[in-house]
Amino acid sequence: MLRLTPPNYEKIRVATSFEASYGGSEANIALALANLGIDSTFFSVVPNNSLGKSAVRMLRSNDVHCTPVILSSPEETPTHRLGTYYLEAGYGIRPSKVTYDRKHSAITEYDFSRVDLDALLEGYDWLHLSGITPALSPSCADFILACIKKAKGKGLTVSFDGNFRSLLWSWDEARDYCTQLLPYVDVLFGIEPYHLWKDEDDHSKGDWKDGVPLQPSYEQQDEIFQAFVNRWPNLKCIARHVSYAHSGSENSLMAYMWYQGHTFESKLFTFNILDRVGGGDAFASGLIYAMMNGYKPMEMVNFAVASSVIKHTIHGDANITDDAKSIRALMNMDFDIKR
Repeated sequence: MLRLTPPNYEKIRVATSFEASYGGSEANIALALANLGIDSTFFSVVPNNSLGKSAVRMLRSNDVHCTPVILSSPEETPTHRLGTYYLEAGYGIRPSKVTYDRKHSAITEYDFSRVDLDALLEGYDWLHLSGITPALSPSCADFILACIKKAKGKGLTVSFDGNFRSLLWSWDEARDYCTQLLPYVDVLFGIEPYHLWKDEDDHSKGDWKDGVPLQPSYEQQDEIFQAFVNRWPNLKCIARHVSYAHSGSENSLMAYMWYQGHTFESKLFTFNILDRVGGGDAFASGLIYAMMNGYKPMEMVNFAVASSVIKHTIHGDANITDDAKSIRALMNMDFDIKR
């Protein structure tokens, strides 16, 4: 997506200029991992025009392979546009605000029956998907379901982040769709939007997550993780970050992670915010990196949180940190100058 942001925390309604950048959940994760040295490839559909090419160029400049990206023609995607969103950055007690303009973007109009999934996924060992893409259109939802099934069949590790966006679809639509993906997921980010019924045959008994606060205790989170794993034993890891908003400019962040039969709790980080967008993606990319590099469980969850914290200090959607040592230093609460 193209992101347009008024400078200096201005309101959109009085802005006379916008800073342009590019982002998107899966793209953010590919970019963050590539900057840390992980061989990363991104797939999407963008219009074959200057905006689409500029988005691809940005990813390539961050060492992301973009060979599979489809540059569509006006015949293939008639509206021929790149999805756009406007970010009004919050400050102090004023929260950030997003306005989407992504209807009829190229990815929603492309005919995915033309994509050879076997060829697309050949040679890879990890596939990451998010719940934002299937929210864009029925064709995108069908494609993501087909991708995750094919990846599981080919033996890839599959990670998924539900990433609910209320401006794109309803809560019930998101839960109904994302729940059907869980049998194919190895690494799950977040505990919503999914149905986790206490009794699959009697939904009146409620969902295990009913009544659990946004900032749960260790015991509450452990119970939810256990319910997920009991229902979907294919899950190898579940992780979620928990934020505490002190103001629009200051947050605290920690995380819980279930892995190898145990629930782990990270350190708590308190920090000032330069740019909050993409913090969840940075958390996911940090955990994926840590898993790929054989970190111990406590190191995994702390590295993931530290990755997210660092992202909050960087303009743009993605964590462009290219040195894992700096993330590990933050993970260990080492704030000394590096020289």
